[in-house]
Amino acid sequence: MLTRSEIRAALRATGTAQRELFSEARRLRALHFGDTVILRGVVEITNVCRVNCRYCPMRRENTLDNDRYFMSSDEIVERVRAIHAAGIDIVLLQGGETTKNISILEKAIPAIQEMYSNRVEVLLNLGNMRRDQYERLRRAGATSYILKHETSDPALHQLMREDSLQQRLRCFDDLLDLGYRVGTGIISDLPGQTLESIVDDIELAHAMGAHMCSVSPFVPAPRTPLESAPSGSVDLALNILACLRICCPDILIPSVSALEKNSSGGQAQGLMAGANVMTVNFTGELNRNRYLIYGQDRFVVKLQHVRDLVRSSGLETRGSVFLEPVDSVPGPGSNRQ
Repeated sequence: MLTRSEIRAALRATGTAQRELFSEARRLRALHFGDTVILRGVVEITNVCRVNCRYCPMRRENTLDNDRYFMSSDEIVERVRAIHAAGIDIVLLQGGETTKNISILEKAIPAIQEMYSNRVEVLLNLGNMRRDQYERLRRAGATSYILKHETSDPALHQLMREDSLQQRLRCFDDLLDLGYRVGTGIISDLPGQTLESIVDDIELAHAMGAHMCSVSPFVPAPRTPLESAPSGSVDLALNILACLRICCPDILIPSVSALEKNSSGGQAQGLMAGANVMTVNFTGELNRNRYLIYGQDRFVVKLQHVRDLVRSSGLETRGSVFLEPVDSVPGPGSNRQ
């Protein structure tokens, strides 16, 4: 684990120092995962959300004006067939934060498990729920969960999400306790964010025992209170990503679409900085256009884009690490100092 002063210096790295930082991150990725990139397939199941995040066009205050949708269990399963056909064994079901999804997923997830003969990682990204609701989804066959803390600064978190960081972390602990593999995530260059709070973010991801952590540069989106704020620096996001790899070498770190949105070639740079996961979008075109995570002008990651990018980076694709024998799967904090 790097010290706070070492993390702080690494976050500011440019030129030769940044290249050395990325080289060390790639070395640790290779040591723990080989020269591989894990593929996920995502289906975005609803754009309805109870939270009023200041950076998201799907925020609660926009709900009535948005073209709302909920996918049925049959529709979800049908989209997942394309993920299965592509040979991808991680199915990410993502959507706005609403408990209306639970009964739909209780029908869809067992059908997905059956499709894969129970050899699939069902990964959810659906926000805060009660413990008993997470337990229902676990019983249905969900195996992993993403719950991004976004920022570890409690006051900034409350301002940006109109929800408490403490509640978010309580949900994270519930998920771990229920046996989920759990991921978190950081938004870098959020308006009002400090370098010290980013150091806190990295230390929090380590302390939480997260199995996964993403780093997304801030993307100003239309029809939000932050639409006029500047875009987040890709260089800073990459430095955070590399620091995460060094501090938590056994963690899964995606090269996210926001990197590509903010800078052409950003996802390739993410792999150069130590990322080892990419997510391919399998949402149907109609719903994809209604899933306004960064507004309609977002970068949609397609399968060929990922294959070309991975190959040009000198890497190979692979499936879920969590479907291997238990003894070979890195647990939270298993290789951390």
